[in-house]
Amino acid sequence: MRAPIAAVLCAAAAVLAAVMAGCGGGATQTTTSPAPTPTPAPPLRTTAVATPREDRAPSGDAVAQIRRRTTLRSAPAGRRVATIGPQTEWGTPRYLPVVRRRDGWLGVIATEVPNGRLAWVRASATRPAVSTTRILVDLSRRRLRVVDPHGRTLLQVKVGVGAAKTPTPTGRFAITDGLRTESGSPYGCCILALSGHQPDVPQGWTGGDRLAIHGTDDPTSIGAAASSGCLRASDEDVRRLMARVGLGALVEIRA
Repeated sequence: MRAPIAAVLCAAAAVLAAVMAGCGGGATQTTTSPAPTPTPAPPLRTTAVATPREDRAPSGDAVAQIRRRTTLRSAPAGRRVATIGPQTEWGTPRYLPVVRRRDGWLGVIATEVPNGRLAWVRASATRPAVSTTRILVDLSRRRLRVVDPHGRTLLQVKVGVGAAKTPTPTGRFAITDGLRTESGSPYGCCILALSGHQPDVPQGWTGGDRLAIHGTDDPTSIGAAASSGCLRASDEDVRRLMARVGLGALVEIRA
């Protein structure tokens, strides 16, 4: 059944910087201007995002909930990539989309591997679940849609995308965490952290390379190619997204 994530104590500012790398806060970036100066990161808390349903759901995308500390590998029984636990760094339950299956192993989308690659985890270390929504992003139209398992649009919103020098990466990613910020944050009310990474980190940025869907304190950047890689939407739309999609949901970004 769906259940909200419990709120936790505020994290250090450096943690938010690690998520928002390449996002550029609320500053607008153009193709002729230098990369924006990094905005000091405010504290954040986890916030309510739906968890996937039990695997008895009639249809949807397969998701694996990590039940215990386990190893991600490059292939079934391949080299070790990382060790992960049942929670993310923010204390969120860890759900990973299942893309492939092979002899007791699951090929999953995980933050610990580069964009476009799968990590492999033993099925015995997971609990099966189903995500009944996914996000489709059209960068050329600067539109984001939430769809059901039959492809029907449940929600559509306008988003800001990466500028020419720091384009939003394309591919398949996943929602890892729902986060909320303090009042006045350059990232708006809240953040949907993604598994993906920004390969074109802006010059001078030292916080990391994680991607996200988030709000903004610069409404004029919504619908523009103005960010350093992340997707920007209005606070109202980010809240609506959080009410529709859950942890482990697939996010497909297309050019």
